[in-house]
Amino acid sequence: MNLHRLLLQRAADGKPLRVALIGAGKFGSMFLAQVRRTPGIHVVAVADLDPQRARAGLARVGWPEEQHQAKSPAEAAKTGRTAVADDALAVIGNDAVEIVIDATGDPAAGIRHALACCEHGKHIVMVNVEADALAGPLLARRATQAGVAYSLAYGDQPALICEMADWARAAGFEVVAAGKGTQYLPSYHESTPETVWDYYGFTPETVAKGDFNAQMFNSFLDGTKSAIEMAAVANATGLTPAPEGLSFPPCGVDDLPRMLRPRSEGGLLHHRGQVEVISSLGRDGSPVARDLRWGVYITFAADSDYVRRCFLEYGLVTDESGNYAAMYKPHHLIGLELGISVASVGLRGEPTGAPTGFRGDVVSVAKRDLKPGESLDGEGGYTVRGKLMPARDSLACGGLPIGLAHGVELTRAVRKGATVTWRDITAPDSEAAHLRLRMEEEFAAVWGIRRLPSATVK
Repeated sequence: MNLHRLLLQRAADGKPLRVALIGAGKFGSMFLAQVRRTPGIHVVAVADLDPQRARAGLARVGWPEEQHQAKSPAEAAKTGRTAVADDALAVIGNDAVEIVIDATGDPAAGIRHALACCEHGKHIVMVNVEADALAGPLLARRATQAGVAYSLAYGDQPALICEMADWARAAGFEVVAAGKGTQYLPSYHESTPETVWDYYGFTPETVAKGDFNAQMFNSFLDGTKSAIEMAAVANATGLTPAPEGLSFPPCGVDDLPRMLRPRSEGGLLHHRGQVEVISSLGRDGSPVARDLRWGVYITFAADSDYVRRCFLEYGLVTDESGNYAAMYKPHHLIGLELGISVASVGLRGEPTGAPTGFRGDVVSVAKRDLKPGESLDGEGGYTVRGKLMPARDSLACGGLPIGLAHGVELTRAVRKGATVTWRDITAPDSEAAHLRLRMEEEFAAVWGIRRLPSATVK
């Protein structure tokens, strides 16, 4: 509340929040479409590996060409215009920048940019949930040590779920389950970029006319993106995955209180305080009534006779016991809502969700039998998919995080459906890999887990 009032005051004082956007893809473009209509925020720079793509994106969302002709963030801050650049690290280091949005979608890039923000004292809004799932707990700790905010991105589903969980807890309710909706069938786990369009119902002509990335679309379909997003939710809220990971039960919004309660009380949950994704399709492929494909939800408990009566009196849909109710939001508008995070970190120093621990992890699982010498192709590809696991279980088995499963070579065979481990690969010699291993070592020591030896770094 009151963010708009505070932004208006910033605008009136001539001291707008100075923001740099890294990555001018779909999420970034949607943010750019709204930010020109938002008082008190000034995008001083847009950084993209392809500056022409960034300029084309700005034009597509209605920015006049003269608006993005500044030569540097410093010049932009003085003139009210925007600079377009290809060097993200130089932009982060510029004194004119206060807040950095990473919308690259590349986990290694996200980690690099977050560490640079800590070094230069810049708040970071991490749209890049892939980076957050890979090393968010350690990045958030580094940000706190540096005195800056590390925030999940409002508009994306994890931050919206964090907001709902915070509402429930601040009102004194226990959050029983939290998650999102998606379209899911078990066969989707085997989907590849070659098969993905059939599942979406896109014809070759449709694909040829659009700007479609088959691997990206496939990461949503094969369950990887759901796993990544629920890992972010678990790490930010304290909720935890079931031991078996996500089960994607078919469920409509009216059935949330009945189904998203513990098994011991007739529901589907392994435990209270669980993350779960629900499907808009029945297992036979039929549509679920009043599905939540585009939205998010929480279920919460009354846990007293008086509150159960209040639920009844005020018309809440509950399970048959009257103890469990749900709240849901039917949509998420990704970049169109991102200004909420920018305002929150810039005006209050408060994230719209951030990791507070390491509770969920996303490991790589073989989509088919894999042979020594094969190269993994990462999220949404032909070789592996991401599976959500409790973080302790992931460290105990040495699971290879999906965020590092791109361009690495197998040294051992891995059977279809098996978890790929660090011991099965030649580990990459990269900043992201080293940071991730450091995080694993720190948490394993705290938990008393004796980790098996990892593969040797190149």
